[in-house]
Amino acid sequence: MTPISYLALGDSYTIGEQVADKERFPVQVANILRSKGYSVEDPLIIATTGWTTDELEQGIAAAHITKIYDIVTLLIGVNNQYRGRSVKEYEGEFTALLKKAIVFAGNKSSHVVVLSIPDWGVTLFAADRNRAQIAAEIDAYNAANKAIADSMQVPYLDITPFTREAAQDNSLLATDGLHPSGKDYGRWAKALASVLQQALH
Repeated sequence: MTPISYLALGDSYTIGEQVADKERFPVQVANILRSKGYSVEDPLIIATTGWTTDELEQGIAAAHITKIYDIVTLLIGVNNQYRGRSVKEYEGEFTALLKKAIVFAGNKSSHVVVLSIPDWGVTLFAADRNRAQIAAEIDAYNAANKAIADSMQVPYLDITPFTREAAQDNSLLATDGLHPSGKDYGRWAKALASVLQQALH
């Protein structure tokens, strides 16, 4: 059986800022799929902490991707929101990124998954911020990326409710009090593996 190839596109949440490599959600997903009998290559992760949509675009260009991947995930936008950029600008750049992701998946939109943007407003890091405003802005960004994913028939995984539970449970946060812990990434990975299994059948 040819091993399944996996391309993960994103920012700090995809590269797993503050967690061990094995706790990154793409790595946990690959391990879950392996435990279910799939042969899976180690994921190729194109992601850097702090990246916005346009910076991910540049990162993809610099990576010179030439092969087709069996599965592709895209999670991007928190830094657009953090820097106060408009949802309208995000929509255009996210649309271009998702079109690229579909091409990387051999034009199989069902083999791409968009993940929603986490709500960092509930974290310890954001204690002195306007948490209601952050939540509202994240919701607006997620409404946009979900509508775009739906329009291209791309599966969508809403992990934002998981991240909001960090308001009551600090074990879902990494040591920086901002990024998710390996424990929270494990919950994303379990949900994502279920979505990917449907695509791989």
